[in-house]
Amino acid sequence: MHELSIAVEAVARIEEALDRRERSGADDGTGRVTGVTLRIGELAGVVPDALRFAFDIATESTRLAGARLEIETVRGLGRCPACGRTEPTGLPPLLWCEPCGTAREVLAGRELEIACVELAGPAVAAGAADGAREPGDPIREANHVPHR
Repeated sequence: MHELSIAVEAVARIEEALDRRERSGADDGTGRVTGVTLRIGELAGVVPDALRFAFDIATESTRLAGARLEIETVRGLGRCPACGRTEPTGLPPLLWCEPCGTAREVLAGRELEIACVELAGPAVAAGAADGAREPGDPIREANHVPHR
């Protein structure tokens, strides 16, 4: 069940970002993580219910214990390099262009990202909720979970 390794890695990345935030003085360390939003593409091969179960296990005895997990699903999207058609890949994915038979380039659907970490205070989103990304803000930089 690779969902457990994904959950463990997400928790580790968030905790690392919280540590950097504390060291930089941006946070006093008293904040509690109340929620995490993960952005997951439908082609990433992740089972949402299994990930929720794994997240509960991975967060035990961490600063994320009891945090709510939200999952944003990103639809698969492919583009034909020959004719330029862009269409959803669907599930199971159709990875070739039906009209011309050319293999599609996958544009979306493989994402596996930490989209938002909610602290007991205001939420901190990857890329900043207000649209402005502050360079060096460690919580905002910890937004990609490697897919194994």
